[in-house]
Amino acid sequence: MNLHRRSLLAATVAGVTAGAVAATPAAAASDTARGHQLRTGFERLAADGYALLDGEKVGIVTNPTGVTTRGGTSRSSGVETGGIRHIVDVMHADERVNLVAVFGPEHGFRGTAQAGGSEGRYDDPATGLPVYDTYQVSGQKLADVFTTSGVDTVVFDIQDAGARFYTYIWTLYDCMEAAALAGKRFVVLDRPNPITGREAYGPILHEEYSSFVGRKPISQQHGLTVAELARLYNGEFLAKPVPLETVLMTGWRRTDFYEDSGLPWVLPSPNMPTTDSALVYPGTCMFEGTVLSEGRGTTRPFELLGAEGIDGRWAEAANGVGLPGVEFREAYFAPTFSKWQGKTAGGVQIHVRDRAAYDAVRTGIALLVTAKQVWDGFAWLDNDHIEKLTGSTLVRTMVDAGAGTDDIVAAWQDELAAFRAVRRQYLLYR
Repeated sequence: MNLHRRSLLAATVAGVTAGAVAATPAAAASDTARGHQLRTGFERLAADGYALLDGEKVGIVTNPTGVTTRGGTSRSSGVETGGIRHIVDVMHADERVNLVAVFGPEHGFRGTAQAGGSEGRYDDPATGLPVYDTYQVSGQKLADVFTTSGVDTVVFDIQDAGARFYTYIWTLYDCMEAAALAGKRFVVLDRPNPITGREAYGPILHEEYSSFVGRKPISQQHGLTVAELARLYNGEFLAKPVPLETVLMTGWRRTDFYEDSGLPWVLPSPNMPTTDSALVYPGTCMFEGTVLSEGRGTTRPFELLGAEGIDGRWAEAANGVGLPGVEFREAYFAPTFSKWQGKTAGGVQIHVRDRAAYDAVRTGIALLVTAKQVWDGFAWLDNDHIEKLTGSTLVRTMVDAGAGTDDIVAAWQDELAAFRAVRRQYLLYR
């Protein structure tokens, strides 16, 4: 890894902590101990009367996951509103916020686009706000978008899924870099890592395989919240750190799964319909780099894996590995789109039996190894996608050489240990 460590003092000077509205790790832990329901960064910002945004022209990078259950105050009537509402609608209706622009990521601000798509530039019918497209826009071009929008402060509030190849965390990186270039202030409103923040797992990205599914050398399952990632980016990767402020959650612990939060799950992308999808995703998304279906076009994406011609021998072989916390069922399905569309694919369904014991990345490796062992049709897609997903040639070459799961996992441990040491500097919760 080419991590250029900077001191935490320097990161703090750059504005990493958001003053009165940012909880310390001790405060967040004590709120949980008192049994308080989790409060997101947005909800703490709103409870403070949006003081952090006072006098600023604000633009927000968000998508359908940017919701709150705490309502807001109507601009016209002054009456509090309830229900599950999008924060853009809440902020637009509140005279204390000068919200002037929205920036949409992959899948779009309102979430109408499939994987690899976005909604383009339009005016939001609900609020009249201009919506700018950030998907596959970065560097000076994205900085120019921020300048054109007229904002003083860029706010980020998107629910992550916890894996390096989930593109919203690189939208965060690109927007931080562009905000620094444009001379804008940057505020991150934190949300839970849905699959816990216990630890980092999996191989580290080598920068020669940098892409939108992995810009910088972090682990495949990073175990960080978006606010912690923002601090890591600012402290380790950005050539020009952005003036960064983070509004932390209260009531979240590193061992919590999303269900512990009490928050409603809003699918962050069309193929992430449930928290079960997010749980397995850091491992089974590797099948995007193979000819097998990763379950897109089914109702259980990333939990169903297979291809035409695979039979029950794969589930038998996978169960034979003896992985902790998980069992595999022989399964057959016909994807409605994507790989093997309209064909009957045979394969496995993943059933996680013990979330605390389950290791998504190790499980994904075991499934690659056993799929190659039992099916003659196993092949990688000829586009280096598996290298971009796993971060190097290590997984492809070791699977091709017939290595076992334990040997492959052992091969990245030194790099993972080095990343874990850096990661610990940026943790904000207990």
